[in-house]
Amino acid sequence: MTQPVSRYPVPAIESMPEDLRRRVLEVQEKSGFVPNVFLAFAHRPDEFRAFFAYHDAVMLRPPSSPEGLSKGEKEMIVVATSGINQCLYCVVAHGAILRIHEKSPKLADQVAVNYRKAALTPRQTAMLDFAMKVCTESAAITEGGLRRAARTRLHRRGRLGHRCDHRAVRPVQPHGQPHVDAAQRRVLPDGTLAQGQAGGLNGR
Repeated sequence: MTQPVSRYPVPAIESMPEDLRRRVLEVQEKSGFVPNVFLAFAHRPDEFRAFFAYHDAVMLRPPSSPEGLSKGEKEMIVVATSGINQCLYCVVAHGAILRIHEKSPKLADQVAVNYRKAALTPRQTAMLDFAMKVCTESAAITEGGLRRAARTRLHRRGRLGHRCDHRAVRPVQPHGQPHVDAAQRRVLPDGTLAQGQAGGLNGR
């Protein structure tokens, strides 16, 4: 039996404001499924718009320099920190996006379970080391640690800057997560939800 997406009412697609409905259908076309968070937030259209405007500003903004984070690297951070926080919903949803950006079917699972065993560049490993420290030990981060992290960047040829100090960041092992296929809820052409689709990502 399919469990509800949210404790709150989930509006029918055809009853959503036009901009919300268009966004939901665009996501389905690009990714092949609609994350439940879109359907849950649609209960409050103003919050939906604010949440996804912030998401787009953070996750979809192009890098401001060659050393900036790519879309795939941002998704790596979300997947790794979601793993340590044991948020299965975000591991699955952002893992699906990570697979699309990096064109790697295994990378998302590796990053969620133990990113240090994943096929990452040294820069990406250092990036996740720092992200995990921010996630689990933010009160212990000092100005010196931030400066050292800022110097951790790739040269144009893809090597770590010589001033990078890995000792500034203590590795954190994320909790393991089982392999789970992305829960999917498809929207039919008439705007209604298809019946019988998987709905394992509840409460978001």
